[in-house]
Formats: sequence, structure tokens, C-alpha cells
Amino acid sequence: MKGIELALVLGGVLLNAIAQLLLKAGTRAIGHFDYSLANLRPIGFALATQPTIVGGLACYAISVVVWIMALSRVEVSVAYPMLSLGYVVNAAFAWWLFGEAVTPLRLLGIGIIIAGVYIVARSGAATA
Repeated sequence: MKGIELALVLGGVLLNAIAQLLLKAGTRAIGHFDYSLANLRPIGFALATQPTIVGGLACYAISVVVWIMALSRVEVSVAYPMLSLGYVVNAAFAWWLFGEAVTPLRLLGIGIIIAGVYIVARSGAATA
């Protein structure tokens, strides 16, 4: 994978991961809410006006554009598995920002993801 291709794939992955973190921050700011018809309007308004929710949705929109650019240059069978790196980024930042648990079993899973992405990336280089 060439430098620009890797940058586009990783840019898409990071934007997607940032979007998830912003959405989580936004839902934490709003707090727990019940799913009911009565809540549709007030919760919908709260979600639509929460800056971190809006920022997360913007990151998603930008990530789609970056991802399309990446897919125009990289085989989808190589690029798509790289989205798994978002799990790694999100686990680290969820631990740091939100105090979420990163257990030894979760760390093992993250290690397996990293190994899998490395193998898939190398397989793309082998066919280029």
C-alpha cells in the first residue's frame, strides 16, 4: 500500500473512531433516556443540538468522503478489514476519556485484531 493509500485508509478509520467517541460523549452529556413516543421530540431536539453529537455526525460524513477516496485506490478486501483498527483506537480512548474497563481478555482481542490487520495489509502488499 502506497503512502497516500495508507493515509486515506487510516484517515477514514480515525475519523470513524473519533465520530464514535464524540457520539458517546454527547450521549453522556444528555444522560440516560427512555425510548418512548413522548420522548421523541425532546430527546430528538437534545440530540440534534448537542455539539458533540453534531461533531460526531460531521466526522462520519467526512469519513465517508475519505473512505470513498480510499476505496478508489485500495482493494476493498484489504481496506475494509483495516476498519477494525477503530476498535483499538476506541478502546484506548474510551479507557482514557470515559474510564471504561480494558480487561486482559479485551487486550487479547485487541492484539488479535492488530495481528489480523497486519496480515491482511501484508497480503495486499504481496499481490501489488
